[in-house]
Amino acid sequence: MSPEPSETPLPGSERRPLAGARVVGAPNAGERLEVTVVLRPAAATTAPAQPLSRQQLGAARGADPAVVERLRAFAIRNGLEVVDASPDRRTVVLAGTVATLSDAFAVELATYEREGVRYRGRTGPVHVPADLAGEIEGVFGFDDRPQAQPHFRRAAAGPRAGVTGFSPLQVAALYDFPQGLDGTGEVVALIELGGGYRQADLDAYFRGLGLPVPAVSAVAVRGVGNAPTGSPNGPDAEVLLDIEVAGAMAPGARLVAYFAPNTEQGFLEAVTAAVHDRANAPSVISISWGGAEGSWTVQALRAFDAVFADAGAVGVTVCCASGDAGSGDGVGDGRAHVDFPASSPHVLACGGTRLSVAAAGRPEETVWNDGPGGGATGGGISAVFAPPGWQAGAGLPPSANPGGGPGRGVPDVCGDADPATGYQVLVDGVATVIGGTSAVAPLWAALVARLNQRRGAPLGFVNPELYRRAASAGAVRDIVAGSNGAYSARPGWDACTGLGSPIGSRLLDLLAASPAGGPAAP
Repeated sequence: MSPEPSETPLPGSERRPLAGARVVGAPNAGERLEVTVVLRPAAATTAPAQPLSRQQLGAARGADPAVVERLRAFAIRNGLEVVDASPDRRTVVLAGTVATLSDAFAVELATYEREGVRYRGRTGPVHVPADLAGEIEGVFGFDDRPQAQPHFRRAAAGPRAGVTGFSPLQVAALYDFPQGLDGTGEVVALIELGGGYRQADLDAYFRGLGLPVPAVSAVAVRGVGNAPTGSPNGPDAEVLLDIEVAGAMAPGARLVAYFAPNTEQGFLEAVTAAVHDRANAPSVISISWGGAEGSWTVQALRAFDAVFADAGAVGVTVCCASGDAGSGDGVGDGRAHVDFPASSPHVLACGGTRLSVAAAGRPEETVWNDGPGGGATGGGISAVFAPPGWQAGAGLPPSANPGGGPGRGVPDVCGDADPATGYQVLVDGVATVIGGTSAVAPLWAALVARLNQRRGAPLGFVNPELYRRAASAGAVRDIVAGSNGAYSARPGWDACTGLGSPIGSRLLDLLAASPAGGPAAP
Protein backbone atom coordinates (compact mmCIF):
# COMPACT_ATOMS: atom_id res chain seq x y z
CA MET A 1 0.00 0.00 0.00
CA SER A 2 1.19 3.49 -0.77
CA PRO A 3 1.84 6.01 2.00
CA GLU A 4 -1.12 8.18 2.96
CA PRO A 5 0.17 11.29 4.70
CA SER A 6 -2.21 13.23 6.89
CA GLU A 7 -3.57 16.61 5.84
CA THR A 8 -6.03 17.69 8.55
CA PRO A 9 -4.54 19.86 11.34
CA LEU A 10 -5.36 18.48 14.78
CA PRO A 11 -6.90 21.31 16.85
CA GLY A 12 -4.97 22.04 20.01
CA SER A 13 -1.78 20.32 18.88
CA GLU A 14 0.10 23.50 17.95
CA ARG A 15 3.59 23.85 19.43
CA ARG A 16 6.07 26.74 19.64
CA PRO A 17 9.73 26.60 20.59
CA LEU A 18 10.63 27.29 24.19
CA ALA A 19 11.42 30.96 24.78
CA GLY A 20 15.08 31.54 24.00
CA ALA A 21 15.56 28.21 22.22
CA ARG A 22 17.48 28.14 18.96
CA VAL A 23 17.64 25.56 16.20
CA VAL A 24 20.97 23.73 16.23
CA GLY A 25 20.28 20.98 13.71
CA ALA A 26 17.85 18.29 12.66
CA PRO A 27 17.05 14.94 14.29
CA ASN A 28 18.51 11.83 12.72
CA ALA A 29 15.97 10.86 10.07
CA GLY A 30 16.64 7.16 10.69
CA GLU A 31 16.24 7.31 14.46
CA ARG A 32 13.44 5.13 15.86
CA LEU A 33 10.61 7.11 17.42
CA GLU A 34 7.36 6.19 19.16
CA VAL A 35 4.28 8.38 19.34
CA THR A 36 1.17 7.89 21.44
CA VAL A 37 -2.16 8.57 19.76
CA VAL A 38 -5.00 9.33 22.18
CA LEU A 39 -8.53 8.62 20.96
CA ARG A 40 -11.82 10.03 22.14
CA PRO A 41 -14.23 7.83 24.13
CA ALA A 42 -16.64 5.80 22.04
CA ALA A 43 -19.64 7.26 23.85
CA ALA A 44 -20.42 10.37 25.85
CA THR A 45 -19.24 9.87 29.41
CA THR A 46 -21.11 10.79 32.55
CA ALA A 47 -20.24 10.52 36.21
CA PRO A 48 -21.07 7.01 37.46
CA ALA A 49 -23.29 6.76 40.53
CA GLN A 50 -20.76 4.37 42.09
CA PRO A 51 -17.09 3.79 41.26
CA LEU A 52 -16.44 1.44 38.39
CA SER A 53 -13.97 -1.42 38.50
CA ARG A 54 -10.94 -1.02 36.27
CA GLN A 55 -12.37 -3.83 34.15
CA GLN A 56 -15.58 -1.81 33.72
CA LEU A 57 -13.73 1.43 32.96
CA GLY A 58 -12.78 0.39 29.45
CA ALA A 59 -16.31 -0.58 28.52
CA ALA A 60 -17.72 2.65 29.91
CA ARG A 61 -15.11 5.16 28.78
CA GLY A 62 -12.87 3.38 26.26
CA ALA A 63 -12.30 4.01 22.57
CA ASP A 64 -14.26 2.34 19.79
CA PRO A 65 -12.33 -0.81 18.76
CA ALA A 66 -13.33 -0.12 15.16
CA VAL A 67 -11.55 3.25 15.34
CA VAL A 68 -8.47 1.51 16.72
CA GLU A 69 -8.52 -0.80 13.71
CA ARG A 70 -8.82 2.15 11.31
CA LEU A 71 -5.79 3.75 12.94
CA ARG A 72 -3.95 0.44 12.67
CA ALA A 73 -4.71 0.34 8.95
CA PHE A 74 -3.43 3.92 8.56
CA ALA A 75 -0.20 2.89 10.31
CA ILE A 76 0.32 -0.07 8.02
CA ARG A 77 -0.26 2.05 4.91
CA ASN A 78 2.43 4.45 6.11
CA GLY A 79 5.01 1.83 7.06
CA LEU A 80 4.55 2.25 10.81
CA GLU A 81 4.59 -0.39 13.52
CA VAL A 82 1.72 -0.71 15.98
CA VAL A 83 3.56 -1.21 19.27
CA ASP A 84 0.47 -1.23 21.48
CA ALA A 85 -3.25 -0.72 20.97
CA SER A 86 -5.52 -0.36 23.98
CA PRO A 87 -9.17 0.61 23.50
CA ASP A 88 -9.52 0.60 27.32
CA ARG A 89 -6.84 3.29 27.69
CA ARG A 90 -7.90 5.02 24.46
CA THR A 91 -4.30 4.88 23.23
CA VAL A 92 -2.41 3.48 20.26
CA VAL A 93 1.40 3.60 20.25
CA LEU A 94 2.98 3.79 16.81
CA ALA A 95 6.66 3.40 15.96
CA GLY A 96 8.77 4.26 12.97
CA THR A 97 11.74 6.32 11.98
CA VAL A 98 11.74 10.06 12.50
CA ALA A 99 11.31 10.39 8.73
CA THR A 100 8.36 8.00 8.34
CA LEU A 101 6.47 9.31 11.35
CA SER A 102 7.10 12.92 10.36
CA ASP A 103 5.76 12.20 6.88
CA ALA A 104 2.74 10.28 8.17
CA PHE A 105 1.65 13.10 10.50
CA ALA A 106 3.01 15.97 8.37
CA VAL A 107 5.19 17.51 11.06
CA GLU A 108 8.56 19.19 10.79
CA LEU A 109 11.06 18.46 13.54
CA ALA A 110 14.22 20.27 14.55
CA THR A 111 16.80 19.98 17.30
CA TYR A 112 16.67 22.95 19.66
CA GLU A 113 19.00 24.13 22.39
CA ARG A 114 18.09 26.30 25.37
CA GLU A 115 20.34 27.00 28.33
CA GLY A 116 22.54 24.06 27.43
CA VAL A 117 19.65 21.58 27.15
CA ARG A 118 18.88 20.05 23.77
CA TYR A 119 15.49 18.69 22.80
CA ARG A 120 13.66 17.45 19.74
CA GLY A 121 10.89 19.89 18.97
CA ARG A 122 8.26 20.80 16.44
CA THR A 123 6.32 23.93 15.53
CA GLY A 124 2.77 24.22 14.26
CA PRO A 125 0.14 21.47 14.44
CA VAL A 126 0.22 17.71 14.03
CA HIS A 127 -1.80 16.56 11.03
CA VAL A 128 -4.08 13.52 11.10
CA PRO A 129 -6.05 11.54 8.48
CA ALA A 130 -9.31 13.24 7.52
CA ASP A 131 -11.37 10.15 8.30
CA LEU A 132 -9.91 10.03 11.84
CA ALA A 133 -9.91 13.75 12.57
CA GLY A 134 -12.97 13.52 14.80
CA GLU A 135 -11.64 10.50 16.65
CA ILE A 136 -8.10 11.58 17.58
CA GLU A 137 -7.72 13.84 20.63
CA GLY A 138 -3.94 14.06 20.73
CA VAL A 139 -0.64 12.81 19.33
CA PHE A 140 2.30 12.84 21.74
CA GLY A 141 5.98 11.99 21.40
CA PHE A 142 7.29 14.08 18.55
CA ASP A 143 8.41 16.81 20.96
CA ASP A 144 10.53 15.69 23.92
CA ARG A 145 11.21 19.02 25.65
CA PRO A 146 11.28 18.87 29.48
CA GLN A 147 7.63 19.45 30.34
CA ALA A 148 7.27 19.80 34.11
CA GLN A 149 9.15 20.95 37.18
CA PRO A 150 9.23 19.31 40.60
CA HIS A 151 7.54 21.53 43.20
CA PHE A 152 9.96 21.23 46.10
CA ARG A 153 12.13 23.84 47.79
CA ARG A 154 15.12 23.14 50.00
CA ALA A 155 15.33 25.08 53.25
CA ALA A 156 18.73 26.50 52.28
CA ALA A 157 17.12 28.20 49.27
CA GLY A 158 14.93 30.42 51.43
CA PRO A 159 15.80 33.50 53.49
CA ARG A 160 15.75 31.55 56.76
CA ALA A 161 18.51 28.98 56.30
CA GLY A 162 19.58 26.67 59.11
CA VAL A 163 16.05 25.70 60.19
CA THR A 164 15.28 22.29 61.70
CA GLY A 165 11.78 21.76 60.31
CA PHE A 166 9.38 19.02 61.38
CA SER A 167 9.35 15.28 60.97
CA PRO A 168 6.36 14.07 58.93
CA LEU A 169 5.04 12.47 62.14
CA GLN A 170 4.99 15.86 63.83
CA VAL A 171 3.16 17.43 60.89
CA ALA A 172 0.60 14.62 60.92
CA ALA A 173 0.04 15.18 64.63
CA LEU A 174 -0.38 18.94 64.15
CA TYR A 175 -3.01 18.21 61.53
CA ASP A 176 -4.74 15.73 63.88
CA PHE A 177 -4.46 12.75 61.56
CA PRO A 178 -6.94 10.16 62.88
CA GLN A 179 -5.42 7.70 65.35
CA GLY A 180 -5.56 3.94 64.92
CA LEU A 181 -5.30 4.18 61.16
CA ASP A 182 -2.15 3.78 59.06
CA GLY A 183 -3.41 3.19 55.51
CA THR A 184 -3.23 -0.60 55.70
CA GLY A 185 -4.74 -2.16 52.60
CA GLU A 186 -4.37 1.00 50.52
CA VAL A 187 -1.98 1.70 47.64
CA VAL A 188 -0.60 5.19 47.04
CA ALA A 189 0.76 5.93 43.56
CA LEU A 190 3.55 8.49 43.20
CA ILE A 191 4.24 10.00 39.76
CA GLU A 192 7.97 10.67 39.23
CA LEU A 193 9.64 12.22 36.18
CA GLY A 194 13.27 11.49 36.98
CA GLY A 195 15.62 10.44 39.73
CA GLY A 196 15.04 7.57 42.09
CA TYR A 197 15.51 6.13 45.55
CA ARG A 198 17.89 3.75 47.28
CA GLN A 199 16.62 1.15 49.70
CA ALA A 200 19.42 2.04 52.12
CA ASP A 201 17.98 5.56 52.45
CA LEU A 202 14.51 4.21 53.15
CA ASP A 203 15.78 1.71 55.70
CA ALA A 204 17.76 4.36 57.58
CA TYR A 205 15.04 7.02 57.43
CA PHE A 206 12.13 4.96 58.68
CA ARG A 207 14.27 3.22 61.27
CA GLY A 208 15.14 6.69 62.58
CA LEU A 209 11.44 7.50 62.88
CA GLY A 210 10.75 4.25 64.69
CA LEU A 211 8.48 3.10 61.86
CA PRO A 212 8.42 -0.04 59.75
CA VAL A 213 9.92 0.45 56.32
CA PRO A 214 6.98 0.75 53.90
CA ALA A 215 6.62 -1.52 50.94
CA VAL A 216 7.84 0.53 47.96
CA SER A 217 7.96 -0.69 44.39
CA ALA A 218 8.76 0.96 41.07
CA VAL A 219 6.96 0.79 37.73
CA ALA A 220 8.94 1.78 34.65
CA VAL A 221 7.05 3.75 31.99
CA ARG A 222 8.47 4.33 28.52
CA GLY A 223 11.78 2.74 29.53
CA VAL A 224 12.45 4.99 32.52
CA GLY A 225 12.68 3.34 35.93
CA ASN A 226 14.06 3.95 39.39
CA ALA A 227 17.41 5.61 38.62
CA PRO A 228 18.82 7.56 41.58
CA THR A 229 21.34 10.17 40.50
CA GLY A 230 23.22 10.21 43.81
CA SER A 231 22.78 13.99 44.08
CA PRO A 232 20.57 15.23 46.93
CA ASN A 233 20.02 18.47 44.99
CA GLY A 234 18.46 16.81 41.95
CA PRO A 235 15.27 14.87 41.21
CA ASP A 236 16.12 12.30 43.90
CA ALA A 237 14.98 14.95 46.38
CA GLU A 238 11.48 14.91 44.87
CA VAL A 239 11.28 11.13 44.86
CA LEU A 240 12.48 10.72 48.45
CA LEU A 241 10.30 13.58 49.70
CA ASP A 242 7.23 11.90 48.20
CA ILE A 243 8.08 8.47 49.56
CA GLU A 244 9.15 9.62 53.01
CA VAL A 245 6.18 11.94 53.60
CA ALA A 246 3.59 9.45 52.33
CA GLY A 247 5.33 6.50 53.98
CA ALA A 248 5.60 8.17 57.37
CA MET A 249 2.03 9.50 57.39
CA ALA A 250 0.45 6.28 56.10
CA PRO A 251 3.02 3.64 57.12
CA GLY A 252 0.68 0.75 56.45
CA ALA A 253 0.01 1.70 52.85
CA ARG A 254 1.92 0.24 49.94
CA LEU A 255 3.68 2.84 47.78
CA VAL A 256 4.16 2.45 44.02
CA ALA A 257 6.35 4.95 42.16
CA TYR A 258 5.61 5.30 38.44
CA PHE A 259 8.77 6.60 36.75
CA ALA A 260 8.58 8.16 33.29
CA PRO A 261 10.43 10.62 31.03
CA ASN A 262 9.78 14.29 31.75
CA THR A 263 7.84 14.93 28.55
CA GLU A 264 4.14 15.40 27.78
CA GLN A 265 4.07 11.85 26.46
CA GLY A 266 5.91 10.33 29.43
CA PHE A 267 3.94 12.24 32.05
CA LEU A 268 0.60 11.34 30.44
CA GLU A 269 1.52 7.68 30.11
CA ALA A 270 2.64 7.51 33.75
CA VAL A 271 -0.70 8.85 34.98
CA THR A 272 -2.58 6.57 32.59
CA ALA A 273 -0.57 3.58 33.81
CA ALA A 274 -1.44 4.33 37.44
CA VAL A 275 -5.15 4.83 36.73
CA HIS A 276 -5.45 1.60 34.72
CA ASP A 277 -3.08 -0.53 36.83
CA ARG A 278 -5.13 -3.61 37.72
CA ALA A 279 -2.24 -5.33 39.47
CA ASN A 280 -1.41 -2.58 41.98
CA ALA A 281 -4.81 -0.84 41.89
CA PRO A 282 -3.87 2.41 43.66
CA SER A 283 -6.70 4.21 45.45
CA VAL A 284 -4.91 7.58 45.52
CA ILE A 285 -2.36 9.25 43.24
CA SER A 286 0.11 11.94 44.35
CA ILE A 287 1.60 14.29 41.72
CA SER A 288 4.25 16.82 42.72
CA TRP A 289 5.25 17.90 39.20
CA GLY A 290 3.69 20.52 36.98
CA GLY A 291 4.03 23.66 34.90
CA ALA A 292 2.12 26.82 34.07
CA GLU A 293 -0.99 26.20 31.97
CA GLY A 294 0.47 28.07 29.01
CA SER A 295 3.43 25.70 28.75
CA TRP A 296 1.15 22.79 27.75
CA THR A 297 -0.49 22.08 24.43
CA VAL A 298 -4.27 22.23 24.47
CA GLN A 299 -4.35 18.58 23.42
CA ALA A 300 -2.32 17.69 26.52
CA LEU A 301 -4.60 19.66 28.85
CA ARG A 302 -7.59 17.80 27.44
CA ALA A 303 -5.95 14.39 27.50
CA PHE A 304 -4.72 14.69 31.09
CA ASP A 305 -8.07 15.99 32.29
CA ALA A 306 -9.81 13.02 30.66
CA VAL A 307 -7.50 10.58 32.44
CA PHE A 308 -8.13 12.36 35.75
CA ALA A 309 -11.86 11.93 35.10
CA ASP A 310 -11.15 8.23 34.53
CA ALA A 311 -9.42 8.17 37.91
CA GLY A 312 -12.52 9.54 39.61
CA ALA A 313 -14.67 7.01 37.77
CA VAL A 314 -12.75 4.13 39.41
CA GLY A 315 -12.68 5.78 42.83
CA VAL A 316 -9.13 7.14 42.73
CA THR A 317 -8.34 10.47 44.42
CA VAL A 318 -5.68 12.51 42.58
CA CYS A 319 -3.71 15.02 44.70
CA CYS A 320 -1.64 17.62 42.80
CA ALA A 321 0.84 20.24 44.02
CA SER A 322 -0.22 23.79 43.08
CA GLY A 323 3.30 25.13 42.45
CA ASP A 324 6.03 27.00 44.31
CA ALA A 325 6.39 30.29 42.41
CA GLY A 326 3.42 32.27 43.66
CA SER A 327 0.61 33.66 41.56
CA GLY A 328 2.91 34.09 38.55
CA ASP A 329 3.92 30.40 38.55
CA GLY A 330 7.42 31.35 37.41
CA VAL A 331 6.38 32.59 33.97
CA GLY A 332 7.85 36.06 34.51
CA ASP A 333 5.52 38.05 32.24
CA GLY A 334 3.91 40.06 35.02
CA ARG A 335 0.62 38.20 34.71
CA ALA A 336 -1.03 35.63 36.97
CA HIS A 337 -0.84 31.94 36.01
CA VAL A 338 -1.94 28.72 37.63
CA ASP A 339 -0.11 25.42 37.54
CA PHE A 340 -1.27 22.34 35.66
CA PRO A 341 -2.18 19.56 36.41
CA ALA A 342 -3.38 21.21 39.65
CA SER A 343 -5.82 23.31 37.62
CA SER A 344 -7.65 20.27 36.27
CA PRO A 345 -11.21 20.26 37.64
CA HIS A 346 -10.84 16.51 38.35
CA VAL A 347 -8.01 16.71 40.90
CA LEU A 348 -7.53 17.88 44.49
CA ALA A 349 -5.18 20.87 44.14
CA CYS A 350 -2.86 21.31 47.13
CA GLY A 351 -1.50 24.73 48.12
CA GLY A 352 1.05 25.70 50.78
CA THR A 353 1.26 27.39 54.18
CA ARG A 354 3.85 28.33 56.75
CA LEU A 355 3.19 26.16 59.80
CA SER A 356 4.24 27.11 63.30
CA VAL A 357 3.30 25.97 66.80
CA ALA A 358 1.78 28.35 69.35
CA ALA A 359 2.76 28.27 73.00
CA ALA A 360 -0.13 25.96 73.84
CA GLY A 361 0.91 23.51 71.10
CA ARG A 362 -1.78 24.74 68.75
CA PRO A 363 -0.83 24.96 65.06
CA GLU A 364 -0.83 28.38 63.45
CA GLU A 365 -0.65 28.95 59.71
CA THR A 366 -0.28 31.73 57.19
CA VAL A 367 0.11 31.67 53.43
CA TRP A 368 3.57 30.46 52.43
CA ASN A 369 5.38 33.33 50.74
CA ASP A 370 9.13 33.80 51.21
CA GLY A 371 9.29 36.69 48.77
CA PRO A 372 11.31 36.97 45.55
CA GLY A 373 13.66 34.02 45.13
CA GLY A 374 12.31 32.21 48.16
CA GLY A 375 9.17 30.69 46.74
CA ALA A 376 5.46 30.99 47.47
CA THR A 377 2.41 28.82 47.09
CA GLY A 378 0.82 28.68 43.67
CA GLY A 379 -2.83 29.52 43.20
CA GLY A 380 -5.23 31.61 41.22
CA ILE A 381 -7.87 31.35 38.52
CA SER A 382 -7.50 29.02 35.55
CA ALA A 383 -7.38 30.52 32.07
CA VAL A 384 -8.33 27.15 30.58
CA PHE A 385 -10.93 25.39 32.70
CA ALA A 386 -14.33 26.85 33.57
CA PRO A 387 -15.45 27.06 37.19
CA PRO A 388 -16.69 23.59 38.18
CA GLY A 389 -20.16 23.29 39.64
CA TRP A 390 -18.86 22.27 43.05
CA GLN A 391 -17.06 25.64 43.36
CA ALA A 392 -20.24 27.60 42.69
CA GLY A 393 -20.64 28.66 46.31
CA ALA A 394 -16.96 29.29 47.02
CA GLY A 395 -17.00 32.95 46.04
CA LEU A 396 -14.26 32.66 43.43
CA PRO A 397 -12.69 36.02 42.62
CA PRO A 398 -12.21 37.17 39.04
CA SER A 399 -8.85 36.56 37.45
CA ALA A 400 -6.18 39.04 38.50
CA ASN A 401 -5.31 39.48 34.82
CA PRO A 402 -6.91 42.40 32.97
CA GLY A 403 -9.78 41.03 30.96
CA GLY A 404 -9.40 37.59 32.50
CA GLY A 405 -12.62 35.66 32.73
CA PRO A 406 -13.92 33.36 35.43
CA GLY A 407 -12.21 30.00 35.80
CA ARG A 408 -11.55 27.04 38.03
CA GLY A 409 -10.08 28.23 41.33
CA VAL A 410 -6.77 26.80 42.57
CA PRO A 411 -5.98 25.33 45.11
CA ASP A 412 -8.70 23.33 46.89
CA VAL A 413 -6.84 22.64 50.13
CA CYS A 414 -3.43 23.32 51.65
CA GLY A 415 -0.77 22.14 54.07
CA ASP A 416 2.71 22.93 55.36
CA ALA A 417 5.00 23.90 52.47
CA ASP A 418 7.36 26.66 53.66
CA PRO A 419 10.93 25.30 53.58
CA ALA A 420 11.53 27.15 56.86
CA THR A 421 8.90 24.92 58.48
CA GLY A 422 9.51 22.01 56.13
CA TYR A 423 10.00 18.28 56.38
CA GLN A 424 13.01 16.43 57.73
CA VAL A 425 13.96 13.90 55.06
CA LEU A 426 16.94 11.79 54.02
CA VAL A 427 18.11 12.09 50.40
CA ASP A 428 21.11 10.17 49.07
CA GLY A 429 22.44 9.78 52.59
CA VAL A 430 22.08 13.48 53.41
CA ALA A 431 19.67 14.61 56.14
CA THR A 432 17.97 17.81 55.00
CA VAL A 433 14.80 19.90 55.31
CA ILE A 434 12.60 20.31 52.24
CA GLY A 435 9.37 22.18 51.67
CA GLY A 436 7.26 23.18 48.71
CA THR A 437 3.80 22.12 47.64
CA SER A 438 5.48 18.89 46.54
CA ALA A 439 5.15 17.82 50.17
CA VAL A 440 1.48 18.76 50.42
CA ALA A 441 0.32 16.37 47.69
CA PRO A 442 1.69 13.23 49.43
CA LEU A 443 0.48 14.61 52.78
CA TRP A 444 -3.11 14.71 51.53
CA ALA A 445 -2.63 11.40 49.70
CA ALA A 446 -1.57 9.76 52.96
CA LEU A 447 -4.56 11.25 54.78
CA VAL A 448 -6.90 9.96 52.07
CA ALA A 449 -5.32 6.51 52.44
CA ARG A 450 -6.13 6.55 56.16
CA LEU A 451 -9.69 7.66 55.48
CA ASN A 452 -10.14 4.98 52.82
CA GLN A 453 -8.92 2.38 55.30
CA ARG A 454 -11.62 3.31 57.81
CA ARG A 455 -14.34 3.60 55.16
CA GLY A 456 -13.51 0.27 53.57
CA ALA A 457 -14.08 1.94 50.21
CA PRO A 458 -12.28 4.66 48.26
CA LEU A 459 -13.26 8.30 48.62
CA GLY A 460 -12.62 8.87 44.94
CA PHE A 461 -13.22 12.37 43.67
CA VAL A 462 -13.69 14.10 47.01
CA ASN A 463 -13.88 17.77 45.96
CA PRO A 464 -17.68 18.12 45.80
CA GLU A 465 -18.10 16.76 49.32
CA LEU A 466 -15.29 18.93 50.70
CA TYR A 467 -16.75 22.10 49.22
CA ARG A 468 -20.24 21.18 50.37
CA ARG A 469 -19.52 20.39 54.00
CA ALA A 470 -15.88 20.62 55.15
CA ALA A 471 -15.89 24.24 56.29
CA SER A 472 -19.25 24.10 58.09
CA ALA A 473 -18.21 20.87 59.79
CA GLY A 474 -14.98 22.42 61.06
CA ALA A 475 -12.97 19.81 59.16
CA VAL A 476 -10.49 22.29 57.67
CA ARG A 477 -8.51 25.14 59.24
CA ASP A 478 -9.26 28.38 57.40
CA ILE A 479 -6.12 30.37 56.57
CA VAL A 480 -6.85 34.10 56.58
CA ALA A 481 -3.44 35.82 56.56
CA GLY A 482 -0.92 36.27 53.77
CA SER A 483 -0.68 36.54 49.99
CA ASN A 484 0.90 34.67 47.09
CA GLY A 485 1.30 37.84 45.04
CA ALA A 486 -1.84 38.64 43.07
CA TYR A 487 -4.20 36.94 45.52
CA SER A 488 -4.66 37.27 49.28
CA ALA A 489 -6.00 34.96 51.95
CA ARG A 490 -9.46 35.71 53.30
CA PRO A 491 -12.17 33.96 55.32
CA GLY A 492 -13.51 31.00 53.37
CA TRP A 493 -11.98 29.76 50.13
CA ASP A 494 -9.10 31.77 48.68
CA ALA A 495 -6.68 31.46 45.77
CA CYS A 496 -3.69 30.85 48.08
CA THR A 497 -4.82 28.10 50.47
CA GLY A 498 -8.20 26.95 49.15
CA LEU A 499 -10.62 25.78 51.80
CA GLY A 500 -7.81 25.37 54.32
CA SER A 501 -5.54 22.77 55.91
CA PRO A 502 -6.77 19.43 57.23
CA ILE A 503 -8.16 18.64 60.64
CA GLY A 504 -7.86 14.91 60.13
CA SER A 505 -10.13 13.51 62.83
CA ARG A 506 -12.97 15.81 61.78
CA LEU A 507 -12.48 14.91 58.13
CA LEU A 508 -12.81 11.29 59.22
CA ASP A 509 -16.11 12.08 60.94
CA LEU A 510 -17.27 13.99 57.88
CA LEU A 511 -16.24 11.51 55.20
CA ALA A 512 -16.17 8.09 56.85
CA ALA A 513 -19.75 7.29 55.93
CA SER A 514 -20.10 9.49 52.84
CA PRO A 515 -20.81 7.80 49.50
CA ALA A 516 -17.76 6.91 47.46
CA GLY A 517 -17.08 9.66 44.98
CA GLY A 518 -16.99 9.69 41.22
CA PRO A 519 -16.12 12.58 38.92
CA ALA A 520 -18.32 15.63 39.07
CA ALA A 521 -19.10 17.43 35.86
CA PRO A 522 -17.11 20.69 35.64
